[in-house]
Amino acid sequence: MNDLKNTHGERLDHQFHPGVRRDSLVILGHGLTGNKDRPLLVALAEGLSAHGWPCLRISFSGNGGSQGRFEDSTITKQIGDLKAVLDTVPDYVRIAYAGHSMGSAAGVLTAASDMRIQLLISLAGMAQIADFATREFAGLVPGKDCIWEDPAFPLSQDLVNDMKTIGSVLPTVATLVQPWLMIHGQDDDVVPVADSRDARAAAKSRCELLEIPGAGHVFDEASHPEIIAACDKWLGEWFGR
Repeated sequence: MNDLKNTHGERLDHQFHPGVRRDSLVILGHGLTGNKDRPLLVALAEGLSAHGWPCLRISFSGNGGSQGRFEDSTITKQIGDLKAVLDTVPDYVRIAYAGHSMGSAAGVLTAASDMRIQLLISLAGMAQIADFATREFAGLVPGKDCIWEDPAFPLSQDLVNDMKTIGSVLPTVATLVQPWLMIHGQDDDVVPVADSRDARAAAKSRCELLEIPGAGHVFDEASHPEIIAACDKWLGEWFGR
């Protein structure tokens, strides 16, 4: 694929994994402080590509090798990034979006108003956005402190405001029509599995939740084969073999 840019003109770092199914594409998005090269996203893209599914890993603006400032990175801006990527995909290609953590929230909010995303996959998906901000940013001062004490990720007031304004994706979840697969580790101490359980309860579309015992927020190599198999099955069920 050629250069991908958002509406701000910022280049979005990406990696394409070819597959024999030329009429389908799986776009993979990362979570807060992540990027396209997170082990989970690499493993999933490589695994699905081996099963024939073309995959595109992206780094949202301000993250990884993408242009832009991390301080400007919000869920709302990520939605804009994702729509800019969707604009580059030919009309005949069926699109599935697989998002991790906060990247899942961006995908859900995008899919609610953009039917170019025909299938959803959430990995440790964040549903209670404001609760996450309250929990993880407690005691931090935007513009001064950093997320998880990492100087590469300064906490901005824009991010805090955006997360509190969104509040929760649950009202949006009830409007989704796309089939949705959720995968969540039962030992996730960053985004509790209750977020996925609540989202499943709110969903009106076809929705399945796979809980992986012992897995944490970023999962691990032991859980990757199960995740790949579940996603391959879900894609095959809805996009065909």
